[in-house]
Amino acid sequence: MDKNPIRNNRNSNNNKGVKNIGFAIIVILLALIIFAIYNKPSNLKTIPLTQAISQSNAGKYKSIEVNGSELDITPKGQSSPTLKTYTDPNTSLKSEGFNFNKVTVSYKPQSSSASAWLTIGESVIPVIIIAGVLFFMLRSAQGGQNQALSFGKSRARLYGNEKDKATFADIAGSDEAKQDLSEVVEFLKYPKKFSSLGARIPKGVLLVGPPGTGKTMLSRAVAGEANVPFFSISGSEFVEMFVGVGASRVRDLFAKAKKNAPCIIFIDEIDAVGRRRGSGMGGGHDEREQTLNQILVEMDGFEQGQNVIVLAATNRADVLDPALLRPGRFDRRVNIGLPDRKEREAILKVHFAKKPLAKDVDLDALAAKSAGSSGADLANIANESAIIAARNNHHQISQLDVTEAFERVAIGPERKSKVMTEGDKITTAYHEAGHALVGHVLPDSDPVHKVTIIPRGGTGGVTWFIPPEDRVYVSLVQFKDMLARGMGGRIAEEVVLGADHITTGAGSDLQHAAEVARDMVVNQGMGKQLRDQVFKTDDGLMLDKLVHEREYSDDTAKVIDREVESLITEAANRARIVIKANRDKLEALKDKLLEKETVDAEEVAEILKGASMPKGAALY
Repeated sequence: MDKNPIRNNRNSNNNKGVKNIGFAIIVILLALIIFAIYNKPSNLKTIPLTQAISQSNAGKYKSIEVNGSELDITPKGQSSPTLKTYTDPNTSLKSEGFNFNKVTVSYKPQSSSASAWLTIGESVIPVIIIAGVLFFMLRSAQGGQNQALSFGKSRARLYGNEKDKATFADIAGSDEAKQDLSEVVEFLKYPKKFSSLGARIPKGVLLVGPPGTGKTMLSRAVAGEANVPFFSISGSEFVEMFVGVGASRVRDLFAKAKKNAPCIIFIDEIDAVGRRRGSGMGGGHDEREQTLNQILVEMDGFEQGQNVIVLAATNRADVLDPALLRPGRFDRRVNIGLPDRKEREAILKVHFAKKPLAKDVDLDALAAKSAGSSGADLANIANESAIIAARNNHHQISQLDVTEAFERVAIGPERKSKVMTEGDKITTAYHEAGHALVGHVLPDSDPVHKVTIIPRGGTGGVTWFIPPEDRVYVSLVQFKDMLARGMGGRIAEEVVLGADHITTGAGSDLQHAAEVARDMVVNQGMGKQLRDQVFKTDDGLMLDKLVHEREYSDDTAKVIDREVESLITEAANRARIVIKANRDKLEALKDKLLEKETVDAEEVAEILKGASMPKGAALY
């Protein structure tokens, strides 16, 4: 038996659609029947009564059948009536002038009750048809979650009756978050254990973390562990263009949750409705703020003892209203970060568990080089691996399939169909060789993973650096080496082709270098003149984005610009020293790239073996 709630909801919606279509067909058929009854065609020709009397008395008719006020006439030589006329039913045919000696007259029996019912039916059936059509229209308008007359109802989806419930055992990694959330499970399963000691059950738990780290999955696991109903809704589903609709949905959601208590309400992307009040252009009475006010009231209103816990997820906790984050509303805050190497390996094993893997696939190596990837990224890598293996007609997922999937997810797919001229290929080879050479020589740079001149994603070529291990902090010298290797491509073009022949291929490199340098000065306090000072430029509120308010003077802004320029100039000079001192290595790597188009880490290390900073040159 299918217990999937999403599939069941889809089937329920399909059944409703089938029922509505069937009802519409019935109404249409009834309307056609009534139309046919009232407009049934007649083959009898109508003649005046005087003409019928004269011709009857002249002996031209075989018989006349009296049917109330209608006279159906069969002329001589005919077997059935072909003419008709009308007479007063209260007047006899003799008094009208008919001579019964010339024609046979018969009377069709009339039932007074049948006639009465026919009259009633003729009056009532059209009314029933019209009422049925109106009922169908109203039912269609009210039925379904996306219909106009149900916009005040909550659109939360209820889970909890399905057999395949998610639990903490189904989720790899996030051990600290699972430990924090296990207390919520204890609150829901054994509330008396805590209330007997005077402990208050928390009203809300806020899950904070980057996108794709499993916030929704963890909330589902909490409901599965506690074995309670789970209402899931997105923050954007509360807000409509009509004022008061969001607040109405909040009231309806909490009313349903209280009827199903103990239960969990999960609000995904709560920052869509929970942003700090007073930051927008709508004043204090816009729809979003009214919705937020209703959430605040429901979470900490006058009702006590309701065993309903609100879980909310966001990756922008800094923009939430302070009233949401105070004790009594969201009492707990659980930070869910990107997985480390051990957790990435566990996540990869979960996603590859039901996929046929070849023996040469090394998930530990994949976990090592996928630093910074979220759980969703790793799931995407596993899925892409299966797709690539199927495309290549493999019966198992090989290491080459996994590697290609990882590179596709990380830096984009190869665009081998893009045709490059021989000159562009040479320029790209020098450019990428410059990145690799500078990154290889500088001591605090990440090692080279792969160099290619095949266009990938939106780039003409890629030099890929991967840190050897997960990094919590980035030092000043690591930042500087990052800037220098980023400038290596432009400087290689300048040294080889001349300053007047540099190309647009370094545009993204220069943009990235500017962003890194500004982050060093403004947010990390790593400038020379502005050392140990940081400058707040944007707290995520709408007013800041509209007026670009900053908390430092124009003079300080000029100093920041000079600091950024100094860092980039220093990085370019260091890259120039390395490239000029190792020109032969640059040419060797360029030639290998033109030959093979893609060079991996081992080949790069072999080609650049012996490359170094010239004696007497300052590292920094």
